[in-house]
Amino acid sequence: MLLFVDNLTNVDFSFLDPQRGLLGETWLANVRLFGELDEQGMVCDFGTVKKVLRHWLDTELDHRLAVPVRSPNIRIEEDGEFLQIHWQFGTTGEFISTRSPRDAIALVDAEILNQETVAAWCITQLKQQFPISVARLELDFTLEVMDGAYYHYSHGLKKHRGNCQRIAHGHRSRIDIWANGNKSPALEQRWADEWKDIYIGTREDLKDKPEQNGVRYYHFAYEAEQGPFDITLPQRCCYLIDTDSTVEFIAHHIAQKTRQENPSAFIRVKAYEGINKGAIAEA
Repeated sequence: MLLFVDNLTNVDFSFLDPQRGLLGETWLANVRLFGELDEQGMVCDFGTVKKVLRHWLDTELDHRLAVPVRSPNIRIEEDGEFLQIHWQFGTTGEFISTRSPRDAIALVDAEILNQETVAAWCITQLKQQFPISVARLELDFTLEVMDGAYYHYSHGLKKHRGNCQRIAHGHRSRIDIWANGNKSPALEQRWADEWKDIYIGTREDLKDKPEQNGVRYYHFAYEAEQGPFDITLPQRCCYLIDTDSTVEFIAHHIAQKTRQENPSAFIRVKAYEGINKGAIAEA
């Protein structure tokens, strides 16, 4: 017998890619459980499925930085309650380094991270948490279908009381823009192109601008409720704003800058933070 739950939940996180560097992502989780019927006539109660899986994904993957521990590109150093991650990517020797509390990092037993390898890692962690009536657990991740422009971004919100304070978590987000009441795919694509695989950093958190082997970097750091965080990335992978990078400030920033570039137009921006949530700003 097969039990399934499609679109059980979604996870917003960032991960390290050998070519693209730091990549913000949003995936939908779908689950299937195979087994015999129990005395209730069920493979497993839907309430148990939702509780166990949602809690585990929210705790172990959502709003974390996922790193492939078996990749030759990575170096992981333990520092008490913290992890130092050093990641080399691309073809020119660029790197990303970050130091975070352990709970901000998902150490995935894989050489490369994608929907299939992360799902396989999740299954190995989850399969012991279900009753004996469940003989096999399957989990896969799918992407939100978007018919317009979108971008991948990572960020951290030092003032947030929850896990958004982690300095390297992210989202795959669509963007809708109207100019004088007309939907503008050109303006949407303009932002999707500029913010492809971007880290949105707050100027207040910028502590240094080191240079190594001809590559210019930004070093961000802040102290949050969960502890100290820092991250260093190539400048070309970053976009600086004067405020925190909440989706409300992001929508406001896009609206204001788009209006500056199009002074005769009334601009309305609907900026998403992952799936089906976000903020609207006008200028």
